[in-house]
Amino acid sequence: MTQPILSVNKLTKNFGGLIAVNDISFQVKKGELMGLIGPNGSGKTTMLNLISGAFKPSTGQINLESTDITNQAAHMIARHGVARTFQLVRILPSLTALQNVIAGCVYGHVKLWGEDAQQKAEALLHRVGLAEHINTPTDSLTYIDQKRLELARALAANPRLLLLDEWLAGLNPSELNIGIQLISDLRDEGTSIIMVEHVMDAIRQLCDHCVVMSSGIKIADGSVDDVLSDPEVIRAYLGDEHA
Repeated sequence: MTQPILSVNKLTKNFGGLIAVNDISFQVKKGELMGLIGPNGSGKTTMLNLISGAFKPSTGQINLESTDITNQAAHMIARHGVARTFQLVRILPSLTALQNVIAGCVYGHVKLWGEDAQQKAEALLHRVGLAEHINTPTDSLTYIDQKRLELARALAANPRLLLLDEWLAGLNPSELNIGIQLISDLRDEGTSIIMVEHVMDAIRQLCDHCVVMSSGIKIADGSVDDVLSDPEVIRAYLGDEHA
């Protein structure tokens, strides 16, 4: 049996008296796109913060293949091959778009320098639709283009596991179709992805399986069709009268 790219085992995160993530376990297979879904405030972004090292778990374990990354610093987890985008875009505002992506090349899983880094960064900016903004200061980009830039920077790290936190949010219909196709291409190329998303059309089109969180606990884990028809999931999203 192939070892999963990620194993989350009995993970819990407390913030004082608040339990944001409560005893959650799941696995992501190599090359799989897993949807992490649930109502607002259910703990999805906290889970991504735990996997990427922004937060340390209160209890539990996270393994990236055979490596225990549970309590490692975020920069070390990035070196092991985890890259991410953020729900609220985080870019380097004093740098150009090209320089932002070069930073991903330098500090990622497979490090590139000099001309190699520049060529890779230019190719990724083309790929995400920012070919005309290579030398544009990032604080001059629109919000949507900043999201594209953040994805290019994450891909520059040659990630073994890519975490997308509502990357499709805020896109207009044509941009959404482009975004879905881009993520589909990444999955088809073998990139392992965890996608936090509220766009259900994207979940249905892209995900191999889903984990559903509600109030910090896992309430479902399975195929997209099974999960989205689960009465407990419907109840969590829409209330008891729809379950």
